[in-house]
Amino acid sequence: MIQLSQIHHVAYRCNDAKETVEFYQEMLNMDFLVAIAEDRVPSTKEPDPYMHLFLDAGNGNILAFFELPTKEKMDRDRNTPEWVQHIAFQIEGGEEALLAAKAELEAKGLDVVGPTEHGIIRSIYFFDPNGHRLELTIVKGTAEQMKQLKEVAPAMLEEWSVTKKAPKHAAWLHEEEFNGLD
Repeated sequence: MIQLSQIHHVAYRCNDAKETVEFYQEMLNMDFLVAIAEDRVPSTKEPDPYMHLFLDAGNGNILAFFELPTKEKMDRDRNTPEWVQHIAFQIEGGEEALLAAKAELEAKGLDVVGPTEHGIIRSIYFFDPNGHRLELTIVKGTAEQMKQLKEVAPAMLEEWSVTKKAPKHAAWLHEEEFNGLD
């Protein structure tokens, strides 16, 4: 049986390797770990020059990027809303740290959405220079809330698979965020 220990890295495409590394260093204080470049793809052996970058996202988590100069400029999946595909990073320090991060990013010229209340987490959102949506989040959920969500997850999935309508088992997560919208 396969036994996963953690995600080693998640890889995305970027338009400019240097700009991408500088963004993640400056905006999120990530350490630039490794650069790998080849003129041929190791797994397929096809000729296709690339630069592969690895950045330290903390606690053994690695965020990686590929710049592919011979390919058409990257773009996002136009069939998916831009809020769906995102990279979420957890920060420590609670609400105060989240608000300080928002102020810091805005002072560096980024447009930041939030904080947004998700019941068990609270988040802010912004974009990197490649158009990838990023999320900084603080965890505020209790062990009991997480246990409750895990217990209702199978029923929610089953209901969704039949109706394609949002099950209400965990509607409490966004009550505060949606308060007054109806």
